[in-house]
Amino acid sequence: MPANRNNDDVVRTVALTKIFRDFWLREKVAAVQSLDLNIRSGEVYGLLGPNGSGKSTTLKMILGLLYPTRGRVTVFGASPSDVRTKARIGFLPEESYLYPFLNANETLDYYGRLFGQPRRERKRRIGMLLDMVGLTGSAYRRIGEYSKGMQRRIGMAQALINDPDLLILDEPTSGMDPLAARQFKDLIKELSGRGKTLILSSHLLADTEDVCDRVGILFAGELRSEGTLEDLLNRASLTQIVTERLDDTTRDAVRRVLNQADKQVISIESPKDKLEALFLRIVRQAQVRHQTVDSVRTGELAEFLRASPQKTGRMVIEELLAKPETPATATEKPVVPPPSPTIRPKPDSGVIAELMGEAEEAKSPAPQPEETPPPPKIEQRTDKSVNRSVIDELIRGDGSEDR
Repeated sequence: MPANRNNDDVVRTVALTKIFRDFWLREKVAAVQSLDLNIRSGEVYGLLGPNGSGKSTTLKMILGLLYPTRGRVTVFGASPSDVRTKARIGFLPEESYLYPFLNANETLDYYGRLFGQPRRERKRRIGMLLDMVGLTGSAYRRIGEYSKGMQRRIGMAQALINDPDLLILDEPTSGMDPLAARQFKDLIKELSGRGKTLILSSHLLADTEDVCDRVGILFAGELRSEGTLEDLLNRASLTQIVTERLDDTTRDAVRRVLNQADKQVISIESPKDKLEALFLRIVRQAQVRHQTVDSVRTGELAEFLRASPQKTGRMVIEELLAKPETPATATEKPVVPPPSPTIRPKPDSGVIAELMGEAEEAKSPAPQPEETPPPPKIEQRTDKSVNRSVIDELIRGDGSEDR
């Protein structure tokens, strides 16, 4: 498995410790104690342990949701509380806390807005993600009407909307049927093959065994064992030989040869298939015959998630935001201008003509302003003459009285 493509550590913890205190600030529970982790770029790391072992507390400190009591944790070489660091992380919690009155399309659009993605880019990613998780047919159903397995799938799409470099999954296959769980595990492998780093926390050891490159086993807040699956699961003291079916005579001959070499035959039996493999084989055969279970069928990996292992998620996002803009503007320019001249100028010219008085040319009101001014001039002259005559009469009357 491509576990170590890059020597850089995506997540690094040094003596990480988290102690929860009571009301009187007395130490109550030591959830994590002196935890040292080095999660490399491009690998799938499994965080295992029973309930109360400190898995969820460790994930919350990596996400910056909890502050450590002692020690240090860095993500991409920076503090997990940094906003730029959070923009490169995708998180699927154990319980999908999504708005129940929004549908799948609105949910992904909402989270795309939080990352500042343009509308055209959000629409493109939403379509690809819904097809990838098999929810295209239920895109306009409310999240509150989804089953537990469907909520996990929309939660996975939400965690990938920003094309994260680090994806943290807490019990990703809980509540899923075996077929959907198998598809989720295949998706995890594809994402790892595209250079993304994944941290998987699960109680289902079979799921972890199928997809993880390395695992760390926690108990009582301490890291008890860590390593690759090949190293941890290899039983060096035993040798397994798988051949075609042997008859009784051949088996007896094999036993005699091994006894001569002082080797004990522990068991000779036919290998057994896994129950998961049997279930998937039967269901897929039924799907081919009846063409059913469309809601579980998923599409290919979203195109914007297909980053080369050498590129970082931030570089891919910048390329995707830059590339679609040039063809989009080229295609929009011939489409947008035509409706504007045909629709807008006609009503605007008519409205302006009515409001600003441009219709006077049709009504020919030009002579009206010439006829109206003379009457006020005449009236002013008559008013002035009347006023003068009245004054003259008063003066004359005053003179006659004196005489």
